[in-house]
Amino acid sequence: MYTAKGHLDREHMIRQYVPLVRRLAHHMIAKLPPNIELDDLIQVGMIGLSEALTRYEVAQGVQFETFATQRIRGAMIDELREGDWMSRGSRKSQKEIERAVQRLEQKLGRSPLESEIAAELDMELADYQELLGKVRGTQLVYLEDMTGGSDEESSFLDRHIADESADPIHLLRDHRLRASLVEAIKTLPEREQYIMSMYYENDLNLKEIAAVLEITESRVCQLHSQSIARLRAKMRSH
Repeated sequence: MYTAKGHLDREHMIRQYVPLVRRLAHHMIAKLPPNIELDDLIQVGMIGLSEALTRYEVAQGVQFETFATQRIRGAMIDELREGDWMSRGSRKSQKEIERAVQRLEQKLGRSPLESEIAAELDMELADYQELLGKVRGTQLVYLEDMTGGSDEESSFLDRHIADESADPIHLLRDHRLRASLVEAIKTLPEREQYIMSMYYENDLNLKEIAAVLEITESRVCQLHSQSIARLRAKMRSH
């Protein structure tokens, strides 16, 4: 990985970490509306990787992959912020779906069917599924859930992983929260359990999950969004 003069071999390192850029882009694209192009995220991520190679110093005591991941993810988020990628309307729709699921679970005592959620929202099933595809599922746990921040006043992207210390996934390391999440996942419909497992545990992207389940990528996106809404409805009381 180093040249004869002891410097990082940039060309070799870029080739080695292209899969990391692609993996981060695939995971981020699942949280974004369809108008965001995967190739654009990858291109921005490559710029972040290049900056990481320029700024990395072994003396900092941080592994390069950890350092690069922060830089790549940060570059992608900065680009999305500048593009104002998600409208207030889309954020509102996510919350409406979540609340509908919560109301139905309290009323029915079980996980509601897709058709029941659509009816609760006073929508045709096809329209509801189209909405799921537009909003896409986002974080299992938002930073606002832990800090009491306001939806209307705080930027949606600021609740995402702009830096490692604010990454909501780190909040899941709390034992009780983890235990609650595991139990909540067990209550999901079987196919949604498979999707969550493949996406979060096996690190598959939506296209790969679609191939395994033999359904379309857009359908996986819909079910993933619905799973997130179900889990957030259950986790709100934590």
